[in-house]
Amino acid sequence: MQGLHDLSVSQADQSNNQHNNGDQSDSSSLIHQIGRDISINCLLRCSRSDYGSIASLNRSFRSLIRSGELYRLRRQMGIIEHWVYFSCNLLEWEAFDPIRRRWMHLPRMTSNECFMCSDKESLAVGTELLVFGKEIMSHVIYRYSILTNSWSSGGCDPQGNILSSAELYNSETGTWIPLPSMNKPRKMCSGVFMDGKFYVIGGIGVGNSNLLTCGEVYDLERKTWREVPNMFPPLNSEGGVTEAPATAKAPPLVAVVKDELYAAYYAEKEVRKYDKQRNLWVTVGRLPEQAVSMNGWGLAFRACGDRLIVIGGPRALGGGIIELNCWVPDEGPPQWNLLAKKRSGSFVYNCAVMGC
Repeated sequence: MQGLHDLSVSQADQSNNQHNNGDQSDSSSLIHQIGRDISINCLLRCSRSDYGSIASLNRSFRSLIRSGELYRLRRQMGIIEHWVYFSCNLLEWEAFDPIRRRWMHLPRMTSNECFMCSDKESLAVGTELLVFGKEIMSHVIYRYSILTNSWSSGGCDPQGNILSSAELYNSETGTWIPLPSMNKPRKMCSGVFMDGKFYVIGGIGVGNSNLLTCGEVYDLERKTWREVPNMFPPLNSEGGVTEAPATAKAPPLVAVVKDELYAAYYAEKEVRKYDKQRNLWVTVGRLPEQAVSMNGWGLAFRACGDRLIVIGGPRALGGGIIELNCWVPDEGPPQWNLLAKKRSGSFVYNCAVMGC
């Protein structure tokens, strides 16, 4: 397996020592013969899989890659490549490039044992992967940057109470912006963007051992929350087995593709689509056969550009299999395409998709 941006740090330093003549050239033009603007225009159309190697050419290219300028310009031009980041071991993360179908290792996270063993959630914003967890006395966020291929940490609210608060994260400035409080406090919920609005779905409320069935939608222009009753009915018990307590279940497995909301009903192994007009869920087909879980844990269900992806597989003594399946939603039932599979001794703990 090849390391993520594996050449950008180690070989860049070697290049700087070995190619001093290149560093003496006009750094503002990058490729001197064609000028800086055309150089950047060419780099924008390269796959971001190549950026690690490009950064190793000399100090000028390395500085450009690590500045994030290329990714900002790519967003403006609508150039997006989606990579899947997931963890099957407590402090180890991998990335998968669906276009080139290659696996990459991220640097190992550095944290204490308390964070390693605590429940964690993850999401990808801009060029960063955020992993939320808990240390001895407070909650903490570990942030991986694809620009530097490194992890850093930052704190968050140390209280573990169920809250109605929400915050908006700006990945370019690294700052959190408080939003108005939601109508209902909740934890272990899921959030998605759809139709230009932010939806919070499911979760557990205060003094309630059952899952919340209501959702809430935040209007970014009006800066207001609106409750959506019965937006996510509880899942059925698996195979007639006694219903597990709400705290033992994973947050709703939901994803948005082309402003349409889908959910993985893991107990029934079904994919359902949300009917916005009627506020109900309609079964569209089956999940992949290898999409096994324990009350939803160990299974990833995400949007990856215009595709839905499912990551997971059966565990077994001495190891197991992790499969990556994808489907481009259309009018018919899901036709899952196997992107890749690998042996793994554990299931998927966390997963996020980064598009940049």
